[in-house]
Amino acid sequence: MNQILSGRYQIIQELGRGGFGVTYIAQDLQRPGNPRCVVKLFEPAAKDPYTLNAGKVLFDREAEALEKLGNHDQIPRLLAHFEDNQKFYLVQEFIEGHDLIQELHPNKLLSEAAVIQFLSDILAVLAFVHEKQKIHRDIKPNNIRRRESDGKLVLIDFGAVKQVSTQVVNSQGQTKFTIAIGSPGYMPSEQSSGK
Repeated sequence: MNQILSGRYQIIQELGRGGFGVTYIAQDLQRPGNPRCVVKLFEPAAKDPYTLNAGKVLFDREAEALEKLGNHDQIPRLLAHFEDNQKFYLVQEFIEGHDLIQELHPNKLLSEAAVIQFLSDILAVLAFVHEKQKIHRDIKPNNIRRRESDGKLVLIDFGAVKQVSTQVVNSQGQTKFTIAIGSPGYMPSEQSSGK
């Protein structure tokens, strides 16, 4: 905590930790008012040159994709991406609000109007994502936030770090993906089988 990355992003809180890395809330010390942002860290398990090089290529490619997707009002903007000491970082806009999981309760039924509104909101975002020839790969209530300022749904966590971390690089520098990406219970069967 309180570590400053790239001379700019001060870590203030850990948001989550998983097999693919760590996500933090940070303050941007170089912007007026020091607004909060999300910093995602990916540190490759393997440190060989092939894995690091392939990881950097994929990381840069995903950062470019996130840059294009961030032009939508309901997708967090990519603020920066950088490498430091063989670790890769993404910095994204922090969305004030709460995850949709907080609105869904097993014993509470949603009205038809609420379901239609929810589907209309989220499908419009997904249509934009698909127009850009991208897929989210991990749509679940924890990855949909209700923005505090206007109540809109925002699709978060596009899994860029996950894609980079699921690769295996052989001695010839060839990459192959070996792990299905997504959350059990939410991903379709073809996705869980690695297709």
